Amino acid sequence: MLRAALRTSFVIATLLFLGACEPLPEPKASFEVAVQGSHMGRLSNNGSRAIIGSINHGGSLWQVLKKERLYDWNHSKEKTTLVAAAFSPEGDWAMTSDSHSIVLWKVESGEAFRFWTAPGEVLSIALAPNGEYALLGMADHSAVIFDSKRGGVKRRFNHSGRVRSVDLSADGKLALTGSEDRSSTLWSVASGKALQTMQHEEDVQLVRLSPKGDRALSAAKYDKAVVWNTSNGKAIGEIPLSAEKIKRGLRFSAARFSSSGRYLLVGRPDQRVQLWDTKSMKTLAEWGVLKRDAWKPTSAAIQDVAFASAKRTYYAIASNGFIHQLER
Repeated sequence: MLRAALRTSFVIATLLFLGACEPLPEPKASFEVAVQGSHMGRLSNNGSRAIIGSINHGGSLWQVLKKERLYDWNHSKEKTTLVAAAFSPEGDWAMTSDSHSIVLWKVESGEAFRFWTAPGEVLSIALAPNGEYALLGMADHSAVIFDSKRGGVKRRFNHSGRVRSVDLSADGKLALTGSEDRSSTLWSVASGKALQTMQHEEDVQLVRLSPKGDRALSAAKYDKAVVWNTSNGKAIGEIPLSAEKIKRGLRFSAARFSSSGRYLLVGRPDQRVQLWDTKSMKTLAEWGVLKRDAWKPTSAAIQDVAFASAKRTYYAIASNGFIHQLER
């Protein structure tokens, strides 16, 4: 009887273990955009276009639905190592940056519209409607409003640490900055005044605004990701990250709000993409993207995510050089 009971317990434990290890849903479709992987990748709002900073082939613009490379986007005759990029909200303009220069591009024609020397080391970019100006996150502990079409810094938002991540509301009136000084700050673009600040216990590595500017996400490594109300600075909900620290050093490497702000799509460095409900703060769906070589100890950080025009369809760029189509 004892042996039978032990055998039954073992079988149940095994089944529970296998259930817990059940693989995540995989992408419905994937295609390669960089043979040896990418330094950075950025999607347009609806995921129809992608800027890829390839390790071997420099910068390029892709048409995602057709899986087609449209234009080479390099800053000189040499292949450019892109460090940051962004699309304008309507998707007609784009900006790319390397270590010392920034270029404003016309998406439809692929033409380089303006070429500027960067006002310092650029870490992140957000682009305003019609590409009129860019919000640049800088290594010199500031974020700046840079006039994309006429040149020059128009406004500066100061932090006491490097500004790792920036974002703009869809109308370009609100700016959000995330810094290694452990804070994310909401600013008025018109007045330059700080409107709200969310304090973290670790460096803030990722910030995002909902298109309407009413909700913000700020995520700090090994601390927490907070979705908060921009009108009063109060947290709507938190996604704890510290509990996962020992397991995998969890953080978010990409995020985007849906057009209504109700949903939040996030990417992680461990090949995972998650869809969150920002009201209940519950995970609605989760996917695992494929490694380039299933038998080697490689991984794929998610560099950007987007809600597609089609319902329950999403896109993700992975650092191993693939764009994935996900469906719920």
